Amino acid sequence: MLAAGCSDDSGPAADTGTSETGDGDSGDGDGDSGDGDGDSGDGDGDSGDGDGDSGDGDGDSGDGDGDSGDGDGDGDGDGACGPQTFEDGKVPDAEIHVATDGADGPDCGAPGSPCASIEHAAGLASPGTAVVVHEGSYAGGGYITNLAGTEAAPIWIGGAQGEDRPVIDGGGEAFKLGEVRYLIIHDLEVVNSTQNGINADDGGNYDDPDASRYIVFRDLWVHDVGNGGNQDCLKLSGLDDYWVLDSQFERCGGGGSGSAIDQVGCHRGLIHGNAFADLMGAGGAVQCKGGAEDIEIRANTFDDAGERGVNMGGSTGFEYFRPPLSPDQPNAEARDIRVIANSFRGGVTPFAFVGCVDCLAANNVIDSPQNWVFRILQETVSGDVYEFLPASEGRFVNNIVYFDGQVNVAVNVGGNTDPGSFSLETNLWYRHDNPGQSDPPGGLPGVAQGSIIGEDPLFADPGAGDYHLDPASPAVGAGTALDELSGDLDGECFADPPSVGALEL
Repeated sequence: MLAAGCSDDSGPAADTGTSETGDGDSGDGDGDSGDGDGDSGDGDGDSGDGDGDSGDGDGDSGDGDGDSGDGDGDGDGDGACGPQTFEDGKVPDAEIHVATDGADGPDCGAPGSPCASIEHAAGLASPGTAVVVHEGSYAGGGYITNLAGTEAAPIWIGGAQGEDRPVIDGGGEAFKLGEVRYLIIHDLEVVNSTQNGINADDGGNYDDPDASRYIVFRDLWVHDVGNGGNQDCLKLSGLDDYWVLDSQFERCGGGGSGSAIDQVGCHRGLIHGNAFADLMGAGGAVQCKGGAEDIEIRANTFDDAGERGVNMGGSTGFEYFRPPLSPDQPNAEARDIRVIANSFRGGVTPFAFVGCVDCLAANNVIDSPQNWVFRILQETVSGDVYEFLPASEGRFVNNIVYFDGQVNVAVNVGGNTDPGSFSLETNLWYRHDNPGQSDPPGGLPGVAQGSIIGEDPLFADPGAGDYHLDPASPAVGAGTALDELSGDLDGECFADPPSVGALEL
């Protein structure tokens, strides 16, 4: 079970454009190449983005527990410092066992007569049931649909306590989830899927925020997924109110495409406490696009996380937006995406604002990016039918930028954007290989206030990725108070005023 700790959920998640396996596409529902839509790209290499890189291009106030808030008045489910979910305090009242020596049948599931497949066992589950998957290796390719627990009695699918994680090996996808609610997927290893690792969607119900909702993914290890192209370790489409917690993602996709977590038209999601590594062949670690809104990426570690560690926005086929695009009101690839209290080491750039409106990067540590500190881009532009807002009103606040000579231009700005609307406040800039040249190279867009330039942040051991601050650090207590702040990279509460960087003193 998850400990309540300090609480913070940020909401719902995504859907895809397909509702069954065996349809010949990669099931991502976003218009990327390989999904059967006829597009030639993955949303980042078109002629309108002006960036020249190889990158990849529902309105309620719930907190994931079915009520209207969490009592803090902001309607986003945030509490003090760490994540809370509908799983907290719940235990199953029945178990269905799955084992490699089991046999599927109408009466399987007892410890002495387990089922053979997760898919079959899930079909027998009712609210309050745990599908207990015992250690060993299982074939991928399952499809689980219309599985619904309740707020009081969710459904669990995951490894057995005290055993090694079961391994789902191979298949186009380990499994696909469609139209599910109050479901916890936990303690599984997924490897060698040729398309996506785990794919969860709304069954094609693009305009129904209740189609797939209240889902927790936790304690997963998903790695070595895809066939070298635009495939994702965790593909989420049209989900609302979801959490991805305490998991590991490595080697997803390839050829400058694919993500560890790709979210298309998802809302109110929290990506928390995960480790992303060895993604330099991929497009990046986390992507939020296709109408994505109110998603927080917090307290994660990113090591060599590809072209764009977090892609706030992107490029999506019009038919895959959730909710559907409006011909009467301005649209956006993404809104209110928050990247808070993460550490980024290496990678081409830690994050990009790509057609993202009112998005935030705050209290992160950015260590030695290869090209840029961040990017402002636009890949989906207005046309005859739909108006799209430019990347605008972004905020870059309380970050420590610990860079070196690899960065010649701090901020890469593409065409069709509104860089003048961005605000930058109380960021610490330190070029660790030449402190006398710590001014942001190439200057900064928008309005920059309170910058700390050329002062060593006094990390405990940056070479080992330890970004705790010495009490004498100029970052201590030097930040700007933000309503969005709760827990730091360790799950401790930020002070008021907060320290700059991902870790409070």
